[in-house]
Amino acid sequence: MSERKDLEVIARLVPQGARVLDLGCGTGELLAYLRETRGCTGYGVELDDANVLACAQRGVNVIQLNLEEGLKLFEDRSFDVVLQLETLQHLRNAENMLRETARVGRIGIVSFPNFAHWVNRVSILRGRMPVTRALPYEWYDTPNIRVGTYKDFEVLARKNGLEVIDSFGLQSGEVIRRWPNLRASVAVFKFERS
Repeated sequence: MSERKDLEVIARLVPQGARVLDLGCGTGELLAYLRETRGCTGYGVELDDANVLACAQRGVNVIQLNLEEGLKLFEDRSFDVVLQLETLQHLRNAENMLRETARVGRIGIVSFPNFAHWVNRVSILRGRMPVTRALPYEWYDTPNIRVGTYKDFEVLARKNGLEVIDSFGLQSGEVIRRWPNLRASVAVFKFERS
């Protein structure tokens, strides 16, 4: 249930009728939801064959592309919104992809597991890497090659000349605005170029 609530919270950040690019769109669920509830159009970018097929079956426009190669095929500001949800932590050059997100979209929306969530801190204090809903893998088999915190992203955004328009945490489908670095398992940022 909380995953559906997370999707609805993210969708409310996207303006009605926006042209959207969803990087790492998975099965296209969010793009389909945006099309049906907010009148949005756009494309998903996905690498996995099964997910590309699922997008096509949902009627979602999808481009099969490895995000590590960048977004060269898209013009500057060719989308109103670029979504990068739960993908940043999987990329080798996360900072470059963040800059590309800001280049291609007028607005960028990023989410990622917040490693500073109190549950993760307790796990580390006990001497173990965390395994949670937001970080569901053991340290040795995780697709995440980066871990970051809510506060880390604030620094990265400033360093790259991005102005954060809105930010909050998500915990079990609930928006967390007070102490999100401690209280939320997922960090969410909406930004634009300064």
